[in-house]
Amino acid sequence: MSLFPAEIEKLAAQVIQAYSIRNFTISTAESCTGGLISGALTEIAGSSQVVDRGFVTYSNQAKMTLLDVKLDTLTRHGAVSRETAVEMVSGALLKSGTTHAVAVTGIAGPGGGSAEKPVGLVHLAAQSQDGRFLHREMRYGDLGRTDIRLATVKTALEMLLQLTE
Repeated sequence: MSLFPAEIEKLAAQVIQAYSIRNFTISTAESCTGGLISGALTEIAGSSQVVDRGFVTYSNQAKMTLLDVKLDTLTRHGAVSRETAVEMVSGALLKSGTTHAVAVTGIAGPGGGSAEKPVGLVHLAAQSQDGRFLHREMRYGDLGRTDIRLATVKTALEMLLQLTE
């Protein structure tokens, strides 16, 4: 029995297989998912060959201290922004030395949203050491905290797979 829905478990298995074959490694930088991406990946047997580490950087201080997100970025753009996700993913790559990283920051709700940044807004970034980069701004809507977080995990896994194509 898995902790995750079958669709996420299947995607995580595909990521682990694709990365194992290529000798790639992964680090995660997670805010709104609180470690769920790492959790989904490590649910898969053989993940220890691929998953190096996960940074759970829920607070702005953690983003700055662990991932080198700039205070100016957080002040000017906010924690939930493309700019912050970009700095989170590059910080994860730099600090971990992995070949690939994925970062997520968003508003899972039920509170915390605004007209500009509604509940369900998530910025995701994935990057490889060879310079390949992806960003997605997702607006999942107010699906409820759990469903927003699981939708974010699914999107992050899809992005990691896309970096292997």
